This record gives sequence, structure tokens and C-alpha cells, in this order.
Amino acid sequence: MFQQHLRQKDGHVRIEDEARFLRSWVENPLRTGAVSPSGRFLARTMAGYVDIDLPGPIVELGPGTGPVTEALLRRGVAEDRLVLVEFNPDFCRLLRKRFPAARVVQGDAYGLTRTLDGVVDLPAAAVVSSLPLFTKPLAEREALLQGAFSLMHPAAPFIQFTYATVPPIPKDGAGYRAQGSARIWWNLPPARVWVYRRSA
Repeated sequence: MFQQHLRQKDGHVRIEDEARFLRSWVENPLRTGAVSPSGRFLARTMAGYVDIDLPGPIVELGPGTGPVTEALLRRGVAEDRLVLVEFNPDFCRLLRKRFPAARVVQGDAYGLTRTLDGVVDLPAAAVVSSLPLFTKPLAEREALLQGAFSLMHPAAPFIQFTYATVPPIPKDGAGYRAQGSARIWWNLPPARVWVYRRSA
């Protein structure tokens, strides 16, 4: 079933996703933050930081049309482990259709513990974010990170991409450490993935 879905994504569905993203960006650029979905190289890099053997749900923030979700499934994550937090109701409907075994939550990722109250009962194995963090003040970005940490296993990663040359949340923060990937030149525009973990 999933393989059939992947074949469909390679054709006209990808073009439709581009159009959906562009329309959403035109309507509210601060909410959507990008004019097109993440490319497959970027999505694969993000998914590669998830330890699929660590138990618990995997929370994805701002999945949009699902390119990172698909990369997580390709990596071997069971669909019913996924909790997809999306603000855009149109994207939520699309995600429920494409990933029927995942839990799709329409809500605000910046109030993550409140949004996922009663949804995530076990410590999460990872939080994977495609949110446009630079549209928010630094204090809100840092609060998002701390909210994610509060939902996860102590060693679990918060995975975030950015098109910027600097990390979206400072590398040297209190109580955590961060590591950046190499620049992903095959993505348009080029991007980098930052992985944040609580320090011991």
C-alpha cells in the first residue's frame, strides 16, 4: 500500500503538492514559511537522525503535505507511531487521507504540551520539525524546544531544518547541545538540519 502511494507521489501528486504549498504560502507566508514542500534529500536527512529502535511515538511538527512523513516511513518507522501536528486544516485533511494510521492533530505546535495533552502518553522517540522558526521571536523558539524536550526520552533528538546559515535556536543553550548537518545543496533552496539534545 505504501509503495503504491510512493509511486503516485512521483507523478502529478507532487505537482499538486507544490500548488497547495504555494497557495498556502501566498495566503499566510508567516504560517507556511516555504513556497514548496521539503525535497527528498532534505527529508531523508531529517529522517536519518531518528532512532527507530527507541520506543515511543515520533512527533512531526508542520508536516505540510507529508514529504518528511514519507521519509520516516521509508526509514522503517511504523505509520501508527507517527503523531502529525499541523496547523493548516487543508493539510490536516490531506494528511489523514494519505497516512490513515497516523494520528493527525490540528493545533499549534508552539503550545505543544497543551496541543498533545492526552494524545502522547509515552515519551517520544523524536520530534521532527519543519516549522519556519525564524518567523517567531527567539523566546518562542526556545520555549518550543523545551516543550519538545518535556515530551521525549532524555536522549531523544529535536530535529529541525533551516534555509538560514545560522541555527534557528542557538547552539550553545542552557541544558542542551546542538549539531548541524552538512549543507544539503540538492535541496532548493539549500538547507541544513540541526539536531538538539538535552545535555547530561
